[in-house]
Amino acid sequence: MSRIPSASQTVGPFFNFGLTTNRELGIVAGEDVAGERIRVRFRVTDGDGVATPGDAMIELWQADAEGRYCHPADPRGCETGTFAGFGRLEVDGEGYCTFETVKPGRVAAPDGGLQAPHLNVIVFARGLLRHLHTRVYFAGDAANAEDSVLNLVPDARKRTLMARQAEGDPSLWCFEVVLQGENETVFFDV
Repeated sequence: MSRIPSASQTVGPFFNFGLTTNRELGIVAGEDVAGERIRVRFRVTDGDGVATPGDAMIELWQADAEGRYCHPADPRGCETGTFAGFGRLEVDGEGYCTFETVKPGRVAAPDGGLQAPHLNVIVFARGLLRHLHTRVYFAGDAANAEDSVLNLVPDARKRTLMARQAEGDPSLWCFEVVLQGENETVFFDV
């Protein structure tokens, strides 16, 4: 008897049943964590710019301000205290969710250089066969030009990976996840 994998299916009408309602998972770094305090507001939209209210969840992983991950694979370890390095939130009725954290530091790149500060993001949403992986970089950061992963992306598409500071609030960074269409966010096959 041979085994063949079954086909993928889109998430059905009960997707929101599996979403987290724990708003504490949006606090990636508590007040006691060293580094530049930031908030990152995500908005998830379809190709027409329509929000996906209650139908999406954002998960993020990041390094601390010194570029260390809270993971056993990072031998340097991370800052103690209330730095989780991980967050997960469902979007609200207008397609938004906001994480509280610190701006991540630069981490080692596979080529021996350093990557620009970034957030690793996974998008879960109704209608997706598989979750989507992307990165969030910080617009205007000089290190972006040196990032080996970002440099794999065509110049015209890099803008889809950039968070921008909100006007009048330098601690708030805004990032739009566009699931399809002309302005679709760059997603990575990992």
